[in-house]
Amino acid sequence: MNRAAALAALTLSLTTVAAATGLTPGAAAKTPASATDVLDRFRHQPLHWTACKDDDLTRKGTECATLKVPLDYSEPGGRTLDLAISRIRSADPAKRRGILQTNPGGPGDRGLGTPADLRARMTPDVAAAYDIIGMDTRGLGASSPLDCGLTRSTWLWSVGRDRAGFEESLRLAKNDADACWKKYPDVLPHISTRNIARDMDLVRSVLGQRTTSFFGESYGTVLGATYAQMFPARVDRLVLDSAPDPAKYWMRMQQDMGPANERALDDFAAWAARHHGTYHLGATPSAVRAAVEGLIRRAEAEPIRIAGFRLDDRMLPTIFYVFGTDEADNDKYAVAVRQLLDAADGKPVEASDELRQVLTAMLRPQGTGTHVDLGGTLAIICGDVTTPRDPRWYRNAVERARPTQPVFGPMLNGPMPCAFWKANPREKWTEISNNVPALQLQNTGDTRTTYEEGLAMHHRMRGSRLVTVPVRNHLVYDSSYSPCAKKAVNDYLLDGTLPRKDVTCAR
Repeated sequence: MNRAAALAALTLSLTTVAAATGLTPGAAAKTPASATDVLDRFRHQPLHWTACKDDDLTRKGTECATLKVPLDYSEPGGRTLDLAISRIRSADPAKRRGILQTNPGGPGDRGLGTPADLRARMTPDVAAAYDIIGMDTRGLGASSPLDCGLTRSTWLWSVGRDRAGFEESLRLAKNDADACWKKYPDVLPHISTRNIARDMDLVRSVLGQRTTSFFGESYGTVLGATYAQMFPARVDRLVLDSAPDPAKYWMRMQQDMGPANERALDDFAAWAARHHGTYHLGATPSAVRAAVEGLIRRAEAEPIRIAGFRLDDRMLPTIFYVFGTDEADNDKYAVAVRQLLDAADGKPVEASDELRQVLTAMLRPQGTGTHVDLGGTLAIICGDVTTPRDPRWYRNAVERARPTQPVFGPMLNGPMPCAFWKANPREKWTEISNNVPALQLQNTGDTRTTYEEGLAMHHRMRGSRLVTVPVRNHLVYDSSYSPCAKKAVNDYLLDGTLPRKDVTCAR
């Protein structure tokens, strides 16, 4: 996952009709004939695979199609949405066993390119076993996107140190929520993980498959677990890479990132101290941390000018949040801190490509095209669960976190636009508790979906086996750290064999 995608991602947040639409817990009840008849018009729609609009995807062997899905599954005869999907066919149709649906996380990451990314990591035998299916989930990318006119993900900014910064965070959060509701009042109530799971099942049906396999990363694991809870009989093989605790989604999950990111900063500081001769950030870990925290205080007094951007104390923690994701990027992290220190001192600085990329994703997402997905991200989170609405809750949470999380506490406890959402979720959040077999992958030093949260998902998915990798990084199969974990995935996807017990891979 590149930094722009990581930033867009975080960054990540039961009853009425029938089993066929996923509108009963566990999909156990029978579907009324009338509901089945109405959904049949979606299941039997023709699917036309063509070259993707993105030429790069076409060069990688991806083809694209669009299908119609109900906006509201409880009224499937009403308004529809366009759902964009992609496919890379099995490398050997004679060995094909089915489809493998995918989700790259977020919520809010576009998924049409995921089949090509995943295919590149697979062994030839696994690539031959599946048609790999990608999707821009409803409200994102090419799937009836929700462009709320947002220009930056302000909910990932720190509230700063004073009351004025907190009040500004509240104002921006309300503005973001109001902008989305003003433009999409009829659509927002129907953008949710449960409806995305129903869309997945409709894709399965349109493709003529009795079951589907699924590979989900980060938020995609929540989607995969939700699908398994709603449609357990339709799951073939299920891979969950870097899972949070679904019971903590969204705000408590985000709060758990605070201590994890402070530990990552300490880990980086220890590394940078050993390389003081190269980067001159401090000869001890405490000196490096002091330099980082000092940058934030300096930016509060005088914003730092670099690469055409003006960075204040509310923005800097987000930069450290992004650079601290992968321990393999410690050198890039150190270069960025060094350049920020020099810029704060008034020295001429040519920002690295990595720092420019992060700043652009943060402050000018229009340049990457990802700004149109910010509304979709909020729609999913706020359509899934409620978050506290009292500003005092966020203020108190920030102040409780600040002593032990001086860098990330004020960022990851601040106001969410969901606090100003105009309506509560239409459905109860899915409680994950099942015996569906699954392979789960988790890094011990993950700063996004913490290892402790991953353990909670493992316990809720009682049929799962856990593969642990002792590294600081987000996502396992996408990294180069663990051939052991990759082999576990490839073996499972190929022959359906889960490890006999949980596994810890060596570095």
